[in-house]
Amino acid sequence: MAVAGAAVLAMGAAASPAAAAEPVGLGRFYSQHIDWHDCTLGPDDTTGQQLDAAGARCADFIVPLDYTRPGGRTITVALSRLPATDRAHRAGPLLLNDGGPGGPSLGMPLSVGAAMGKAAGKYDLIGMDPRFVGRSTPLDCGWDIGSAVFSAGGDRAAFDRSVGIQRGLAERCRRTNGDVLPYVTTRNTARDMDVVRGALGAKRISYLGYSYGSYLGEVYSQMFPGRTDRMVLDGVVDPGRYTQTLLVGTEPANEQSLHAWAAWTAARDRSYGLGGTPEAVLATVNRIQQASAEEPLRVGDFRLDEHFVPVVYFSGLGSDLDERRAALATTTQVLARAADRDPAVRPGPELAQLLTFLTTEAGSQPASAQAAIICGDVATRRGIDSYWHAIQADRAAYPFAGPLTNNISPCEFWDSPAEAPTVLGNDVPALLVNATGDPRTLYSGALRIHHQWSRSRLVTVSGAIQHGVYAEYGNACADHQVNTYLATGRLPGHDVTCRK
Repeated sequence: MAVAGAAVLAMGAAASPAAAAEPVGLGRFYSQHIDWHDCTLGPDDTTGQQLDAAGARCADFIVPLDYTRPGGRTITVALSRLPATDRAHRAGPLLLNDGGPGGPSLGMPLSVGAAMGKAAGKYDLIGMDPRFVGRSTPLDCGWDIGSAVFSAGGDRAAFDRSVGIQRGLAERCRRTNGDVLPYVTTRNTARDMDVVRGALGAKRISYLGYSYGSYLGEVYSQMFPGRTDRMVLDGVVDPGRYTQTLLVGTEPANEQSLHAWAAWTAARDRSYGLGGTPEAVLATVNRIQQASAEEPLRVGDFRLDEHFVPVVYFSGLGSDLDERRAALATTTQVLARAADRDPAVRPGPELAQLLTFLTTEAGSQPASAQAAIICGDVATRRGIDSYWHAIQADRAAYPFAGPLTNNISPCEFWDSPAEAPTVLGNDVPALLVNATGDPRTLYSGALRIHHQWSRSRLVTVSGAIQHGVYAEYGNACADHQVNTYLATGRLPGHDVTCRK
């Protein structure tokens, strides 16, 4: 779940089993001809070029904006397909989602196909940019920042500034895209998925979803029972935690990840010079945060204030892999120089890319789509002071994560959702994958879904701090379990625990 470029669940009426039937008036969408074409859009389209080189094809799929008015306005959903090569053992389409919400997934057949090995040949690997994401009909609120997730800061004045920013973001979205915002929802994306299934000529689809993509898979399985075949959910979202403050509850895991990174960095003080003990490294981080509150840090052409410094750290704490920890240590070296007001400090390429996304209009489109999906699903007027009280209650125990996870979101100023969120009441055979130390989608979420879906199996990567395991963490045990399931269609006979 890529939350806010750092990448980031409500009770309502459950969908009835009748939802599985093809809805009246949608026949032209389910039976539409798919015009597959080259994927490359231009000379700078690296993803398209890679898809074309691999033999994939792309298409722009037509779906209703509003499924209650199938004769009304339509939008496009972008697809890619890497066709099955083992036609004799073809298992049908495998639909892929990379999370977010709002994460483009068009290029996923390349990375997932490489990880699947021989099993990939059995599937048509389908990448789908969800509605209003990536190449699909775009939504862009014209924000001058690329994240609606940021820290409340250190005091009430800083929090009040964040309230003003979030109110402004919501108002701009309403002004620029108010006609489509009610339809930017997970339930409508699930409906789009079923139209894709029908147009592909498949009775059922297999599915692999990461993070928010696991929630999308849960919703699809509930709205369209019997339409899923092999299902893998990695970084499993607890739908009971799917709210407008998506990250609430992850404070302990994020603080643990921060402290573990500090210990790793302290052990390499000769390389990074950030402190020879975990406490010294954390003191450096605190100094950076305090300096950003006094005056925004100058990092090349960027300005980084107390609201966004924690997001930079949050972005780097989703994995305990050495290369990710090293990248955050290098970033901290740069920010420490900026805190010392060194005018010559410049970001490296990776940090520059992140800061461009977070603090400029370059990140507006993906951030707009992410906020619109969450708010379109679960926006609730809680009252501004409720966020401040939650921040203050968490600040002492979780000084880094509490002001970020509990901060107000634009959903506080959004219109009410057009329909209630989906309540899971089913039982689906699925393979669930989660690390015990995942700081984005907590391990408890995987346990909850596993308990509800009695026919599921859970692959646990014990002791790992990692968000997104399969094909991303390099754990041979977990990758083997997923690939065996996708190749055979048979779930493990029992739950599996893999060592870090």
